[in-house]
Amino acid sequence: MRMKNQLLTVVFCALALLVNIINVSSTSSELPKVYIVYLGEHVGDKTFQEIEDAHHSYLHSVKGSREEAKACVVYSYKNVINGFSALLTPDEAHKISKMDGVISVFHSDPKKTRPHTTRSWDFINLLEAKWDPTRSNTRDKLLTQADYGQNVVVGVIDTGVWPESESFNDVGMGPIPTTWNGFCQTGVGFDSSHCNRKLVGARYYLRAYEANFGPLDPTIDFRSARDSVGHGTHTSSTVGGRSVPNAAAIGGFGIGNATGGAPLVRLAMYKVCWNIPADLGGGNTCADADVIAAFDDAIADGVDIISVSLGSETPTPYVEDGTAIGALNAVKRDIVVVCSAGNSGPDPFTVTNIAPWIITVGASSIDRVFSSPVLLGNGVVAEGQSITPFVKGTYPLVYAADVEIPGTTTADTFGLCLPGTLSPALVAGKAVFCWKGDTVSALEVQRAGGVAAVLGNPKEGVGVSQTPYVIPASVVLSDQKLKIYNYIRSTATPTATLTPARTLIGGSSPTPFMAPFTSRGPNAIEPNLLKPDITAPGFNILAAWSEVASPFGVASDNRVAKYNIISGTSMSCPHVAGVAALIKAIHPDWSSAAIRSALMTTTSPINNLDNLITDALGIFATPLQYGSGHIQPSKAADPGLVYDASYSDYLLFLCSSTGNFLDPTFNCPIIPPSASNLNYPSLAITNLIGAVTVERTVTNVGAGNTTYTVSTSVPRGYTFTISPSILHFSATGEKQSFTITVAAAATASGNAFGWYVWFDGTHVVTSPVVINTVF
Repeated sequence: MRMKNQLLTVVFCALALLVNIINVSSTSSELPKVYIVYLGEHVGDKTFQEIEDAHHSYLHSVKGSREEAKACVVYSYKNVINGFSALLTPDEAHKISKMDGVISVFHSDPKKTRPHTTRSWDFINLLEAKWDPTRSNTRDKLLTQADYGQNVVVGVIDTGVWPESESFNDVGMGPIPTTWNGFCQTGVGFDSSHCNRKLVGARYYLRAYEANFGPLDPTIDFRSARDSVGHGTHTSSTVGGRSVPNAAAIGGFGIGNATGGAPLVRLAMYKVCWNIPADLGGGNTCADADVIAAFDDAIADGVDIISVSLGSETPTPYVEDGTAIGALNAVKRDIVVVCSAGNSGPDPFTVTNIAPWIITVGASSIDRVFSSPVLLGNGVVAEGQSITPFVKGTYPLVYAADVEIPGTTTADTFGLCLPGTLSPALVAGKAVFCWKGDTVSALEVQRAGGVAAVLGNPKEGVGVSQTPYVIPASVVLSDQKLKIYNYIRSTATPTATLTPARTLIGGSSPTPFMAPFTSRGPNAIEPNLLKPDITAPGFNILAAWSEVASPFGVASDNRVAKYNIISGTSMSCPHVAGVAALIKAIHPDWSSAAIRSALMTTTSPINNLDNLITDALGIFATPLQYGSGHIQPSKAADPGLVYDASYSDYLLFLCSSTGNFLDPTFNCPIIPPSASNLNYPSLAITNLIGAVTVERTVTNVGAGNTTYTVSTSVPRGYTFTISPSILHFSATGEKQSFTITVAAAATASGNAFGWYVWFDGTHVVTSPVVINTVF
């Protein structure tokens, strides 16, 4: 009977609203939906009826009558929270959100409880369930526990933001946290109205840029926080973009419900990167002086997390690294700083953003590919991938090396379709096979009159970093190139049929694999500290985009994209920043080091086939590529134990490593401890001869009266001795210390990898060990 009455009530409300809808000729977007109106906690002792009447009063102010207001209530929450859910039009929900006492108003859409960036967040959730079948719907539970991150402010230091993107709408969001002290800086195409309860702040910094390149050219960039590149819009929406249904890249690729890691987190943009004039080299740059100024303001503004998808191409000493300097001052105030590891892989010693107070993120794949096979005239199919919108077509096929202008290439550059190398007389009307290719190659084919391009993957292995091209094009995997070359050589009239791409979920197995571009350790500045720390999706990620930035990477192309697919550790960094925001929301009193530890010790190095994560070539990857492993967000919320560290600990590390040049008020000891002794969730030891003993301290953040035992996975030629091997905690917050002795046999050499794991029957606290005996 109760269910029947509730249904009749909802029907009555819907019918009542329908009359109004018909009368005002409302659009379908104004049809009533269930919204939740959250009012915080109950104040004082109020009766059941008083609470209900108060809820009805909010509705009465936007409805035609008190009876209609009562009829439109779905639930009136009176016990745990103060709030209600009701059938409202978007306009009514917006009006209620402006009323006194209202914290938030948000649409109770079932899709909201299963958000993902058209795949990456869903993929992370599926991996967690794969690794631990008892943890179903983990992301939904984590988001609910963290209240979707709405009381956390994430500062993004990047290229700016496109504020009109639906990813940054604030419909139904509550008041901005009172800890926020920032503002919206006006500039070209950007004023205070572009900030809202979602995008709470925006600033820009270009004094150092202009000192180097002269006054900003207004034809190539906005003198404001507005994004002309797309990168900052992409990263910030990955951190905390709102749920946007049917988001897709050009051509409809990757269509799905786009959302950030913490959908209700507050975002603040700090634009530090600017376009360089073509006559001065072109590209984009981010001056350290501007970066430090952004950190300075972000700290004062009251951010909780800082996401930085920037970095140098090579590792930089801490004292010369603006990001490291800014991050140290942020971490001193327990602001979590997350940075990208760099895109200079697969070479070793390329990882950047390597300070221990930074969470450094590598990039790995998700389980989605855009399959675009190339059918050769002999019936052989070459596996290819593409996100270029085109219709199926068959074309005469030529190899780039056979149609080059004499004298424009060398033995090292022939067949690559480099600018100015292809002969229009030989290319016009044909598809060109470039041995390795990218946007530049496709543009050269177009310049020479080619109608399509078959591009060899610039990276070896299965990973294809996608970008749309200006002409029909498919990127073939590296192991497919020889079959195309041999076919062209076998016939006088070779042809190729290019097939439009299909989206395949689960079409990349095994997953995740490490992206071929992700920068690798060892840490070139301090090899006794493992970097990167962790890996997350950074391969072909769809997120919001600037509407003045060509998704094709061509300045002359004026097509508009609201969402775009790009790859890089820039994309994996905001995935971790988004999760860090959720952890901060759940544990606001945790230090930045504790949050880093929680993220790192709960990862997994296992792929979907229950094997170790591999690289793009199928070779087993190591912690020098993925750090502690692939992120598991829901486990990070309850890690059991954490390895904490203070500002003074980092300064002591500097004493041991490069010398403390960052805080002269700190006096280094005469004999500082080894850099390996920093209380870090991973352990790296280099130049090991004989044995080394280090100490670690863990803090119990789980329940009291629990006992942990340790287990180890030891590489051949080494021994691990951990003492004590059992840790008992009587209370939450209690600390226990232990030592780890790593000993090498005389035959040990090169890099070796192992693990040690603390386990209490519920929590698995895992730390990787990296040892080097010949450095």
